[in-house]
Amino acid sequence: MAETSTYVIPLPERIDSGNAMEVEQKLNDEVSAHPGEVPVFDAGNLNYISSAGLRVFMKLRKRLQGPFTVTEVAPEVYDIFETTGFTELLSVKKRLRRISVEGCEIIGRGFYGTVYRLDPDTIVKTYSLEASEAIPMIENEKKMAKKAFLKGIPTAISFDIVKVDGTGSEGDTYGSVFELLKAKSFNNRMEEAASDGEKEGIVKEYVELVKQVHDTLMDPGTLPSARDRLLERVKGLTEVFDPEQIEKITGMLNALPEDLHVVHGDFHMKNVMLSEGEPMLIDMDTLATGQPIFDLQGLFITYQAFEEDDENNSMDFLGLSNDTVDLMWRKIIEYYFDDVGAEARKKIEEKIRLLGYVSFLYFVVSTPDLKKGELGEKRIRHSVEHIEKLLETVTDLTI
Repeated sequence: MAETSTYVIPLPERIDSGNAMEVEQKLNDEVSAHPGEVPVFDAGNLNYISSAGLRVFMKLRKRLQGPFTVTEVAPEVYDIFETTGFTELLSVKKRLRRISVEGCEIIGRGFYGTVYRLDPDTIVKTYSLEASEAIPMIENEKKMAKKAFLKGIPTAISFDIVKVDGTGSEGDTYGSVFELLKAKSFNNRMEEAASDGEKEGIVKEYVELVKQVHDTLMDPGTLPSARDRLLERVKGLTEVFDPEQIEKITGMLNALPEDLHVVHGDFHMKNVMLSEGEPMLIDMDTLATGQPIFDLQGLFITYQAFEEDDENNSMDFLGLSNDTVDLMWRKIIEYYFDDVGAEARKKIEEKIRLLGYVSFLYFVVSTPDLKKGELGEKRIRHSVEHIEKLLETVTDLTI
């Protein structure tokens, strides 16, 4: 289907009772001059709009038989659109504040971007993505974070979306600003830990938070299903598995009962901040509901699968040695399943490993930069080998 053509119409500084009729006529003339095209109204110069001005947009919406976009809206004008409910009727895009992270401390790096400390009270998470990808991701994260917060999950909610200078990127970089007083990630704490005992204490504190999140129930239909998300990934593995293997994996996933408990979806320690002694979750765009195994398999990927064929991965991505991440993984399993014996934990871990390798394999196969080269080929080959071996003994995914 061909994309609808758009054109830009600039708006004046004010639209009120004194000029509303004149503005309405000009906008109608512009619309008439572009039949079959959809207008985008540039509000970069607009600093006030009255109820008379809002009626102009209501008439245009009726004429165009649907919503249209108003961009670069100043915060005070956006508040008028929002208060009157026009943000529900039109696509209203607030003008983004521009900030610089030049010289700011980097407190974390992820797959999509970098987290900077702006000052003792605030951090900004930047996204190395185009605006069309970054902004929807940030807005979705804010929406998910609010849902989690209302259920008692300690989470930081972004209060601003910004354009960011000083990241070294050639184009615009977008970020999400959080108020996190003197925050540092649990991953930072692991980097600074001086002994194995101190590291184990941090892992234990972290696992308590993981369990708290997994004990939280959401209302039906509030969040997407982690199981359905993974089933979609399995469908993308037809190039490396035969139909019988695909059927066996999907059969075990489908056999898991529906579960409305929360899973984070990307629960590694770089996404857990400590602020004023309280743990706070960030990166909430992957929030879902499902069994704990869906989070635990993701932790297996971060702390085991990635380092298997690249001994430098843990240091490059996490700033942690392989010995440290191995210790972290052992203790995560031990503390999470502290009510069962060693043999039972071993069987549980096999199920987590199976699902982890399935997800990791999909991640590698579907990401061109990870798939290419000798390392990509090795990761695919080893993941397939692990999965085939685990399928000989693992018959269900219930943990």
